[in-house]
Amino acid sequence: MTNLISVITPVHAPAAEYLADAYKSLLDQELPDGWDWQWVIQEDGETDAVRPYVPDDARISFGQGRPGRAGVARTMALSRAEGRYVKVLDADDMLTPGSLARDLAALEHDPELGWATSRVLDLLPDGSTVGFDQDPPEGPIDMGAVLAHWKAHNYRAQVHPATLFVRRDLLLALGGWMALPASEDTGLLLALSAVSRGWFSAETGLLYRKWPGQVTSQAAHVNEGEREARFAVVEARARVLAAMDGWRFGGNG
Repeated sequence: MTNLISVITPVHAPAAEYLADAYKSLLDQELPDGWDWQWVIQEDGETDAVRPYVPDDARISFGQGRPGRAGVARTMALSRAEGRYVKVLDADDMLTPGSLARDLAALEHDPELGWATSRVLDLLPDGSTVGFDQDPPEGPIDMGAVLAHWKAHNYRAQVHPATLFVRRDLLLALGGWMALPASEDTGLLLALSAVSRGWFSAETGLLYRKWPGQVTSQAAHVNEGEREARFAVVEARARVLAAMDGWRFGGNG
C-alpha cells in the first residue's frame, strides 16, 4: 500500500448530481508531501444515470453492481481501494478544507489509534448550517465510549459515522460495512470503537447535506420494527467484539 487515502463514495441515481460538489471538496484538500487521494465511486445499481456525473480524473475509479444499499456499495468499493487509509464521503456531502490532512495527522502521530472522526455541520437547503450539541472535546476517544453514548442518548452517537477515516487493514479485518438496509455505517463505527481507540477533531470536517431525496429522510428509514432490528444487531456485534479476548487493535486491552 502506498501513501494514499482511498475516499469511498457510494452513490445512487438521485444523488449523482451532487458528485460535482463532492469532487470540488476533494480538489480543495491539501496533503503532506508524498501523499495523495484516490476517489473510489461505487454505484448502488447498474444504470446509465450516474456515470455522466463522474469527473474525468485519473485518480477516480468508478464501478457498478447489483443494488444492495450503501453498505454493499461501500464494501464492494473496497476491492479497488489501494490506500493505507480509507475515508468515507457520501455522494451528497462535502469535505471541508483540511479535513483529510487533520485525519491523517491524528493517525500518523499515534499508531494505536484505529480511526478518526470530526465535527459535522448539517447543510440545509437554504444554504444555512446547523451544528450538533453533543460533540465531545477534541482528542482521543476511549474504546467502548461510542456504544455507551449511543445507548444513553437514544441511539445517537457523539461522533458521526459519515466523517469516518480508518486504517484500511482494520476496516478489512472487521469485514467492511454491515449488511444492513441502513445504519451500516453506525454499525462499523461501533465495531471500531469496540476494538480500538479513535480520535475526534473539533474542527468541522464535513458538510452533511440535507435534502428531500436522501435515503435517511425516507419513511422506511425510521420504520420502528426495522430500526429495532438494525440496532439490535449493531449493538450485539459491538458487544461481542468488546468481549473477545485478544481482539484489540494497537496493543490496547
